[in-house]
Amino acid sequence: MDLPVLDAREQRVLGSLLEKQTTVPASYPMTLNAVRTACNQSSSRDPIAEYSEQEVDETLRGLKKRELVRFVWASGSRTVKYAQALDQAIDLDDAERALLTVLMLRGAQAPGELRTRTERLFAFADRSATEVALRAMAERQLVRELDLRPREQDRRWVHLLGPLPTGEAAPAAAVDREAALAHGAQVRDEAVQRTYDVVADAYAEHYGDELSHKPFDTWLLDRIAAEATGPVADVGTGPGQIAAHLAAQGADVTGIDSSAGMIAEAKVRYPAVAFETGDFRRLLRPRTASGWSAITAWYALVHLTESELPAAIGALGATLAHGGILALATHMGPETRHVTDLLGVEVDVDFVLHDPDVVLAAVTAAGLEVSEWYVRSPIPEVESETSRLYVLARKP
Repeated sequence: MDLPVLDAREQRVLGSLLEKQTTVPASYPMTLNAVRTACNQSSSRDPIAEYSEQEVDETLRGLKKRELVRFVWASGSRTVKYAQALDQAIDLDDAERALLTVLMLRGAQAPGELRTRTERLFAFADRSATEVALRAMAERQLVRELDLRPREQDRRWVHLLGPLPTGEAAPAAAVDREAALAHGAQVRDEAVQRTYDVVADAYAEHYGDELSHKPFDTWLLDRIAAEATGPVADVGTGPGQIAAHLAAQGADVTGIDSSAGMIAEAKVRYPAVAFETGDFRRLLRPRTASGWSAITAWYALVHLTESELPAAIGALGATLAHGGILALATHMGPETRHVTDLLGVEVDVDFVLHDPDVVLAAVTAAGLEVSEWYVRSPIPEVESETSRLYVLARKP
């Protein structure tokens, strides 16, 4: 079978059409603007692109000439919509279709990553089932397994429908997400605590009023406060603005942070709210109940590496009461950012931008049921330029 050779833009367009056909069938086939938005979205894409409408239109027209895309006109409408025909051109079953979609959208990936990231497209029973499908595709020369790279535990797979997008090395960001542990967890923890101790005053001044211009965050926090029937823990509380908001909505909340400097600021600013120093990875159950009715973790995970997420989230989940809520927010992205200046103060600390699929997988592995998750773009000229992931999960 002769396989089509696709350039980077063609891969992104076809991958986006394949994905949306399954995940949002009500809006498929797609308009030109919808295809462009899907190609340029900041989640589940690697590398992130910014194609113009003209570029996407030219790509769709080129793919139509090769019979890899169909133009569809809705009855009574002059607006053209677009549908992929790749799965027919190379005869893909549902499992192969899901794997090829994710490989075109995210580059080289290991079987475990592929199983997690194809979940919305096809439910593989386990990692072994994913590998069986990949090896069957390899026999058809649709994919191939790469050599093991230094510090990798699993070999990654790539598709063979053309050269990989520029920046394919970006999947190595999974290794970068471990960079914060280069000198060990204790050294990292001490650097984080030291950082927040020295910036506590400036941090409280800068972020103390942040919820006033974050309507989505306040909407989510208000819901948590309303649903909490017992004690609430706000971990990584910082100068206490999240805990104070929850308390103002009637929640019985305790703010917890490893930085004594931050806790001191919180107690001064919100004397009516309970605050204490502690490591949320070793969170204890509340003194007055069998478990927390809710735990909020607004950016508490930003200094943890990818490999530390399952244990940290598992520890939080273990202290929840049955029916309790875990609500977390974190930055998304494929990197670790080393920061030497924070709010005008000299520091030496790493911030980890997490993969949404990995975070969601860690929440599920903790025995929690994800009820909702959201991705929010940064507020222009107010927040750092990273997208945010919000997850709400419950303990059965």
